[in-house]
Amino acid sequence: MSNISYYSPEGLQKLKEELHDLIHVQRPAISNQIAEARDKGDLSENAEYDAAKEAQGILEMRISKLETTIANARLIDDSTIDKSRAFILSKVKIRNRTNGTETEYTLVAESEADLKAKKLSIDSPIGKGLLGKKIGEIAEIRTPGGLMQFEILEISR
Repeated sequence: MSNISYYSPEGLQKLKEELHDLIHVQRPAISNQIAEARDKGDLSENAEYDAAKEAQGILEMRISKLETTIANARLIDDSTIDKSRAFILSKVKIRNRTNGTETEYTLVAESEADLKAKKLSIDSPIGKGLLGKKIGEIAEIRTPGGLMQFEILEISR
């Protein structure tokens, strides 16, 4: 079963760059650490060797996961998206109906989420609640803090 995820061109490029770094920079570095530790003698009591092998296992798992993610990644074709509704890559301006605060988020894939950059995952409770909404609609979102209502003020790309 594949888990297809949708990415912006920038987000997919970032994943590819991370994979390249893991394979071509970090993997050789860990191989060198293992070789150096192996040269120190008895492997049964060699903490450096054990640590390097553990780091290698973690690295290989990360490489495998990234390869799978990239294989299942799909670029978002912005030209086919209904721009009157909030979807992935939409910039959505919302107003909290409880306290009146206004915030603007760009809806992105989970791996691209970054609250400091105002990039909100479509898999988060608020992101899920905003998906498919039009300007003027109210999104009722159940969060750990309770039920919240957000009014959609603007949608742009």
